[in-house]
Amino acid sequence: MAVLGIDLGTTNSCMAVVEGSQPEVIPNAEGERTTPSVVAFSKDGERLVGTIAIRQAAMNPDRTIFSVKRHMGSSWRATIDGKAFSPQEISAIILRKLRSDAEKFLGQTITDAVITVPAYFNDSQRQATKDAGTIAGLNVLRIINEPTAAALAYGLDNGQAQMVMVYDLGGGTFDVSIIEIGDNVIEVLATAGNNHLGGDDFDMRIVDYLADNFKRKTGFDARRDQAALQRLREAATTAKKELSSLDTTTINLPYFGHNAQGPLHLEETLSRTTFNQLTADLVEQTTGPVRQALNDAGIAASELGQVLLVGGSTRIPAVQEHVRKLTGKTPSSSINPDECVACGAAIQGATLSNAAGAIVPRGGELLLLDVVPISFAIETVGGVATRVIERNSTLPIHYSQIFTTASNFQTKVEIHVLQGERPMARDNKTIGKFQLKGIRRAPAGVPQIDVHFDIDTNGILTVSAKDLQTGNEQSITITDSERMSDAEIQAAIADAEQYAVEDNARRAAFEVREEAQRAINEAENLIKEQGKSMDKLIKKNLRAQIAQVQRLLSKKAAKMTDTDRDALAAATAALTVQTQQARSATP
Repeated sequence: MAVLGIDLGTTNSCMAVVEGSQPEVIPNAEGERTTPSVVAFSKDGERLVGTIAIRQAAMNPDRTIFSVKRHMGSSWRATIDGKAFSPQEISAIILRKLRSDAEKFLGQTITDAVITVPAYFNDSQRQATKDAGTIAGLNVLRIINEPTAAALAYGLDNGQAQMVMVYDLGGGTFDVSIIEIGDNVIEVLATAGNNHLGGDDFDMRIVDYLADNFKRKTGFDARRDQAALQRLREAATTAKKELSSLDTTTINLPYFGHNAQGPLHLEETLSRTTFNQLTADLVEQTTGPVRQALNDAGIAASELGQVLLVGGSTRIPAVQEHVRKLTGKTPSSSINPDECVACGAAIQGATLSNAAGAIVPRGGELLLLDVVPISFAIETVGGVATRVIERNSTLPIHYSQIFTTASNFQTKVEIHVLQGERPMARDNKTIGKFQLKGIRRAPAGVPQIDVHFDIDTNGILTVSAKDLQTGNEQSITITDSERMSDAEIQAAIADAEQYAVEDNARRAAFEVREEAQRAINEAENLIKEQGKSMDKLIKKNLRAQIAQVQRLLSKKAAKMTDTDRDALAAATAALTVQTQQARSATP
């Protein structure tokens, strides 16, 4: 059974499987090789994903969700019709679409998947991504880093030993990884990045530029009109893409707004030079992570064998030129920046399932050695973040450390686990608070509490604690308001499955209605064609049956029950038979 490799992107998502000995990108139901990571809720409750969601966004901005990946692992919620959807649930809607389209394309059920995440995603974000896969009905075999997946895709066709830099600038995140490709070993040496830097930010610079100019000229502020703002965002994205190959582009939005004089039309010419000026600081923000990754890996840019560009935003000429200046190398164009991550995930999936044969550089067993991107620490006395696992440590990691009490006769301790590089606990990301109860009363410093840290190959942390004197390790509680509980995940799965049932019923109703309308059109056209030559009784009966189908068709698709659908299907079949008989009876 195929393992689906999924690049769950901020702007677009892509999926692939290994067929034969090569990864192949799977097109979605619309025939596209990438699917926009956009979810919309129509007024009648239908959930739309991808291009169809984008098309209605300007008319339905409050119920259309873009770039949900930027909210993964946070407390953000989208409230639609009184229901609050977590980032995991919105992402699961996208994943269900990908899974369904893959199953139709391959003609088989898909249960297993490898999903990619930005290398710089923290523990909460990785867990949220895995939960999204679970809600979508997928068994997530592995969460792997996007740059690592790109290196897998590259290494498949470029097996020679070398050091590569993967510069991954996507829609919402930026990662850079230094990776060594050896004898069937792909080892990540260092990774760095910025989870809030990507193509969305470049788009917003154009949006702000156009909105400011238009307000200055007309007094109309597009930022106060959700429909106008959405049109502006779409135009900005298009302009950005066009400026990758053109020196200038024209943004033309008729009936963009209104003022006292009447309708307003936006027409603005944007040059690549102006765009580069607007976004120069964003490009420069990638410098720090590149230098940090090289420094952490202990190599100079001159030692790199290749620089790989990943993510659609690396098509921006100014970004490519910046990479040349930073590394002294012309980036490779041997991989597709939009598809290579999904292909790498598919390769890893095939390797894990032993279904691929020799799907590795130069054959044999593929060994993938990834790293933890951000250090883990524990809060100690004085609010200090005491480092326990350093960033760029190779996964998986098993680590233990003995802690003790800070006050006399404590019967419980709270261990505050953090992720980040700052010296003080308050400046880092809280991963969880682990509380061990039932400690034997003793002076401060006497109890010995053994805390185990286990980071699996997904980069997800599990922590356990044990009082070595009492052997107590049962009363550990984990609190993290941003992580979904098992009960919440199960509820989300049930909701998603219920929607899938409703969606199938809605789709079936649509097909029946479409067939009914076709039958009506055929019958009416026959009456019009035959005119007076048709037998009056036959014509009367035919019109009566048309009216019967129209009556059943008058009920909206969203409100049709199974009984309504069956009645419409039966009436349509009867109309089709009568039309055929009428055609045969008319001379």
